[in-house]
Amino acid sequence: MKFDMIIRNGTLVTSTETFRADVGITGEHIAAIGSRLVSEPSCTVIDASNKYVMPGGIDVHVHLQLPFCGTVSADDFVTGTRAAACGGITTIIDYAMQNKEKGLMAGIQSRMKEAKGRVCVDYALHSIIIKWDMPTKQEMEEVIAFGIPTFKMFMIYESEGWQSDDAALFSALETTAENGARICVHAESDKVMNLLIRKYLEKKDEVGAYGHVLSRPNFIEAEAVQRAITWAEATGGRLYIVHMSTGEAAEILHQARHRGINVYAETCPQYLLLDDAVFKDRERGHLYATCPQIKQKKDQERLWMALTRGDISIVSTDTCTFTINQKAMWKGDFTKIPYGLPGVETLLPAVYTSGVLQKRFDLNHFVSLISTNPAKLMGLFPQKGTLAIGSDADIIIVDPRKTRIIDFKEMQTNCDWSPYQGMEMSGFPDFTICRGSVIVQDGKFSGREGYGKFIKRRPGGEI
Repeated sequence: MKFDMIIRNGTLVTSTETFRADVGITGEHIAAIGSRLVSEPSCTVIDASNKYVMPGGIDVHVHLQLPFCGTVSADDFVTGTRAAACGGITTIIDYAMQNKEKGLMAGIQSRMKEAKGRVCVDYALHSIIIKWDMPTKQEMEEVIAFGIPTFKMFMIYESEGWQSDDAALFSALETTAENGARICVHAESDKVMNLLIRKYLEKKDEVGAYGHVLSRPNFIEAEAVQRAITWAEATGGRLYIVHMSTGEAAEILHQARHRGINVYAETCPQYLLLDDAVFKDRERGHLYATCPQIKQKKDQERLWMALTRGDISIVSTDTCTFTINQKAMWKGDFTKIPYGLPGVETLLPAVYTSGVLQKRFDLNHFVSLISTNPAKLMGLFPQKGTLAIGSDADIIIVDPRKTRIIDFKEMQTNCDWSPYQGMEMSGFPDFTICRGSVIVQDGKFSGREGYGKFIKRRPGGEI
């Protein structure tokens, strides 16, 4: 067998196995896994001795060049996917907002036009539903057939016209029980949250950025998660909770999954590594504002527990990058902070460092959280998310001996600050390979703008 590339002498790590072997790549796919694979003179050989060879990461929740709060997030499809590559991410899933007049597919085509010829890694899309009616329900079939089997709905943002009420959420979940799609829900309790926001706005000069915390106590998420799970149980629908941030919600999730409800969830590094003390910094606290916001240390540990025992299945980032200047738009009003953090470039190192190196779980579980589970649940497996013959050659090579101090100046992101500035992390890839092409070499981006392609996904994904 002739190979275009051989990765030699590495320690291969999948979600279930760890073993020494060579990997042979032909074209865009893994063609062989074995020992002493024979190379031709034209074959590229990468020596992975004393290094881990793992499937590329999949970030299922990113927002690139997103219009929000009167500005546009700072990382576009070029810088955002270049950052992804340097962080070991070979596939991202972004979002396409429904066009209220023209429908779901119109929003998808518009978003794909923005990404065309610009992405550096492979990408897929979720479809955002902001108007639920019979035409939207019927159009879901077309969207699924197009390769997008996941649909996001918001339980908040009524004033922006994005909110889905309980009836819409119930009906959409009922539909997924029939068509195999999955509803991805932003779960926060809008009415009470807005009541508390108004209360603390009266004290905004006193509370500063910490007003963002005070107006979103943990029950704001927990109540909404419980409600969404209730509708999933009643309908037999397929539910996915995005960016889970509280210990209470994690416990509700645990109980629901124990009862056999078809519900999965993700959390994000900001909820695992940071706590709400960041908002008490009068000078920089507003930079950390996300929606939902970073919670308390006790929430951190409960989320780690949920990851360890498999209640939370995926770690994603909710990347939505805003610069210091963009964040300054708040001018002391915590409701006007552009919500979001840079994160796609540090996802794998954050989870590897705080999960594996701190012995919360092993390497195989790490791979499941950042690659295999995302691929399975989002309809990409086994094309992506594993090291197997016939799978896409999406591979990262990581030297576990290397560490790095996080400094935004050395990152690919357009952001001029980092929420993890000064932290020491391991797990950055020496090599990132996407569909058989080296796009990061010796830790430096070596790919090209426009290499990534749109990946169609299948409905019915389970873990």
